[in-house]
Amino acid sequence: MSVRNGVDVEQLGEAVEAITEEPENGRFRFRAETEWTDALQCVTSIDDFDQAGERIHTQEFRIEGDEPEQILGKRTGPNAVELLLAALGSCLSVGYAANAAAMDIELDELRFEMEGDVDLRGFLGISDDVRAGYDTVTCTAYIDADASEEELAELRERVEKTSPLMDIIANDVALETNVVVG
Repeated sequence: MSVRNGVDVEQLGEAVEAITEEPENGRFRFRAETEWTDALQCVTSIDDFDQAGERIHTQEFRIEGDEPEQILGKRTGPNAVELLLAALGSCLSVGYAANAAAMDIELDELRFEMEGDVDLRGFLGISDDVRAGYDTVTCTAYIDADASEEELAELRERVEKTSPLMDIIANDVALETNVVVG
């Protein structure tokens, strides 16, 4: 068994092969349920997901959300735009670790620093000329690995091309909203 960066490279290859042969195996539906608790606080529960139409039950995760005191919150948890940065860092971490393993690159250190700029005039409806979300997001990867600059450039290219979160942030995603009263 070949393990690199904590990733079972053989198992990774088998997963790629299985999805290549049966594309339906690569179809997932993830879900989250968020419940408002008080003031600007909420709790999101994440439990099951679907793979190829089959419901998979897993460990439940709970993520608390709130706003900083400067935005009328109590800072009991990160706010939504901070959670997006955390999701991006998590996605990139997975992408770098898996792709580095597949490329036979041993990672000694990997971390990401993300920053996003938001102007609350958009969120608060003060100005139609200011978007409600991030104007810019900056992500810096810090890597210490047994690889040349060319190999690390190829790794970065692979990761950024295949990162679901980079894709979601950089491109329009169909968003359907519904309200159920009662």
